[in-house]
Amino acid sequence: MPSSKEPLYMIGIAAKKAKVHPQTLRLYEREKLVRPQRTGGSTRLYSDYDIECVIEIQHLTQDKGLNLAGVRVLMDMKEKALKMAEEIKKYQQDMIDLQKKMEEEIDNVHKSYKNELVLYKQSPIALLKAFGINLGED
Repeated sequence: MPSSKEPLYMIGIAAKKAKVHPQTLRLYEREKLVRPQRTGGSTRLYSDYDIECVIEIQHLTQDKGLNLAGVRVLMDMKEKALKMAEEIKKYQQDMIDLQKKMEEEIDNVHKSYKNELVLYKQSPIALLKAFGINLGED
């Protein structure tokens, strides 16, 4: 199954799918709102993603009253937000990986305690003296 950004449709078919005139697609391209790929012969090829963008632009201009400059600002902000969300996901995964490493290191330290600690038996009086407590035996 083709990806949503794979260029598939020539301008006439893309216009029908988006329910706009082909000139509208050319205008949106001039305004850099959509960026169809081009074949070697300069034929525009639109992807499903491009068509979704055109439909969104139509909604924003016709239903919400935005002009094309406003749509461009909004779409740029949306693109930046999506990139930031991807970065946040990456950082979250990095944090999860670091947390796992820290937990492994803590486990290793705890295991080493068991190997390194030696049971030391000392009389209670000697222990008190070690802490500076004198019971008056001197």
